[in-house]
Amino acid sequence: MLPGAVIGWDLSAALSLGDALGIPPLAMAELLPVIEAVMVAKLNEQMDQSHGGKTG
Repeated sequence: MLPGAVIGWDLSAALSLGDALGIPPLAMAELLPVIEAVMVAKLNEQMDQSHGGKTG
């Protein structure tokens, strides 16, 4: 855990959600890490900009 930063998702919960939605576990295992990496980077970028950090 890092104060003021997102470091990742609870992938167990995400896999369970995918299972509940009927998404094959193999598809979830392939796609979730890629999606997580992009979302974490973008969320941290937005938080940095909203707190007066670097822009661009």
